[in-house]
Amino acid sequence: MSFLRSAIKTSTFLRPTVNWYTPSFARWISTEMKTRLDKDVKSNDVVLFMKGTPDAPMCGFSRAAVQIMQVQGVDFNKVNAYNVLEDPELRESIKEYSEWPTIPQIYIKGEFVGGCDILLNMHQSGDLEDLLVKEQIVPPVIEEEETK
Repeated sequence: MSFLRSAIKTSTFLRPTVNWYTPSFARWISTEMKTRLDKDVKSNDVVLFMKGTPDAPMCGFSRAAVQIMQVQGVDFNKVNAYNVLEDPELRESIKEYSEWPTIPQIYIKGEFVGGCDILLNMHQSGDLEDLLVKEQIVPPVIEEEETK
């Protein structure tokens, strides 16, 4: 083994550093799309970017997100749902906008909540119900006292 090769192998000073956390590609959202997404995300208390529509989801994860929201009592007449399959630019831009790689994506009061997995975890832990009540999207559950 040559001196240079052994020096590079043992020395961190000479070894090139690779940042594994930075993507090797860059895609930039157009100004128009960023403005549109800012407006869309803030357009309603609950905004859902999904594959398909709430009445006809085109993906199991989108279906699960809709079902979780329905179980929580969210009125889908008051939800803005965007079908990303109809607009390829929207489909790619929303991922970059939220820095979240998957769809569906749920926003509550303009804040990104997460995808299906996060929504499911929040539902199971009770955090989703707490958030929806806190943001006044669903009414609080009033437990009736047992009568004796």
